[in-house]
Amino acid sequence: MLNKTPFKPFLVAALVLGSVAVQAHRAWIVPQETVLSGENRWVSFDAAVSNDIFLANYNPGRFSDVQVLNPDGSAGQVENLHTGKYRSVFDLALKQEGTYRLFIASSGLRALWEEDGQRRMYPGRGEQYSAEGFAKAVPENAEKLVVSQASRRMETFVTLGAPSRNALAASGQGLELVAVTHPNDLFAGEEASFRFLIDGEAAQGADVTLIREGTRYRNAQEAITLKTNSKGEITVRWNGAGRYFLEAEYKDNKAQKPATERSGSYVAVLEVLPD
Repeated sequence: MLNKTPFKPFLVAALVLGSVAVQAHRAWIVPQETVLSGENRWVSFDAAVSNDIFLANYNPGRFSDVQVLNPDGSAGQVENLHTGKYRSVFDLALKQEGTYRLFIASSGLRALWEEDGQRRMYPGRGEQYSAEGFAKAVPENAEKLVVSQASRRMETFVTLGAPSRNALAASGQGLELVAVTHPNDLFAGEEASFRFLIDGEAAQGADVTLIREGTRYRNAQEAITLKTNSKGEITVRWNGAGRYFLEAEYKDNKAQKPATERSGSYVAVLEVLPD
């Protein structure tokens, strides 16, 4: 019998990324600059769901729920959000020195089953997960029931002045990147290391792909593909300077009941500067 005990870690979660992380398309948030200096500085961001890396050509996504962590760890907010036909744009005022983290994160359960020969799913399109909704929608002893525990995170980083790490602390939920090498201290001639955690533990065996911008102007994507080691770590040797789309995927069978499988997806945009 299906255990319908509330899934506490996800009670506060919203499936925010459901509107922007479309299967077979890529969602991203690209800062126009990642390392700045001076006073009264602002950064503008482009965000979209696209067929190509950083080329807005599919839909503008929904980025009204972008969160900001200021360098001192307090919450900030973006301004001047505008949604066009293919992309969203917004600004961030840099009022503190140090590193800012902008992100969208979500987690929840998704149930698939069959009923009267028809495939059913909870939550449906446009719905948000809740323990109450799950208990109401998913039948006891549903046929061919698969319950998945999934998390998604998309983020980027901007630094004013010297890099700092208060905003980089892991939350302990879902698939996350821990910056062994600071994400705003990346150079084309240097290696960089990152660690991935799933619910606070090393994500061993996660598949990581990095693609440098400009794929429209070259014949091959020149993707860097890596797999995390027993510590959840990778070491990257860059394909030159530029902005990179980083995507990581993880899956195991260590889900909390009633889920039977756990998965996490993670996306970041990083900028690698010339030597």
